[in-house]
Amino acid sequence: MAVSPKTVIFDFGNVLLRWDPNFLYEKLIANENERQHFLTQICSPEWNMEQDRGRPWNDAVSELVAEHPDKEDLIRAFHDHWHETVPGAIDGSVRILETLKAQKTPLYAITNFSVEKLEECKSRFPFLANSFRDIVVSGEVELLKPDPKIYQILIERNTLDTSDCIFIDDSPANVETANSLGMTGLHFTTPERLAADLTALGFSV
Repeated sequence: MAVSPKTVIFDFGNVLLRWDPNFLYEKLIANENERQHFLTQICSPEWNMEQDRGRPWNDAVSELVAEHPDKEDLIRAFHDHWHETVPGAIDGSVRILETLKAQKTPLYAITNFSVEKLEECKSRFPFLANSFRDIVVSGEVELLKPDPKIYQILIERNTLDTSDCIFIDDSPANVETANSLGMTGLHFTTPERLAADLTALGFSV
């Protein structure tokens, strides 16, 4: 009989924390088309991803301002007011995390996150700092999910058995990589769905 997984690995953004640059830029750029152009062509996902890969925020802002001097204030806002892109925790997910922690479930995390911003978030959201046995942060290791190498770092430095691991992420591509490595990948959509998925795997959440 197959043994149910016992170790749970969380993603952070849009699993435990709400994150979307629109939360900030809706206040700064009223016109939706202009806002989406700015967030796709100037402060684009690709540009932001390099901070998650380890590029310092000051360098990222300076380089982009040099390319778009007419957008300097809006570009600097992404860094200076970054916390407005993270308005709060996803409460239902945090309740699940706290329940698992209370049950002594081994908890880990792999997150695509700027080191600078994550340290600030740990102050805002203490559960990020005190819930996990280990956190692999993309900005520290200079690797991004869904690269299998970032998963292997967590596995190897904690001597984890992938067949014992559940991996939770809002990105299907990241979940696919987890599955390819022998984990049980769960695509996060809502806390309610996550609770149902975990219950089906034998957890009491």
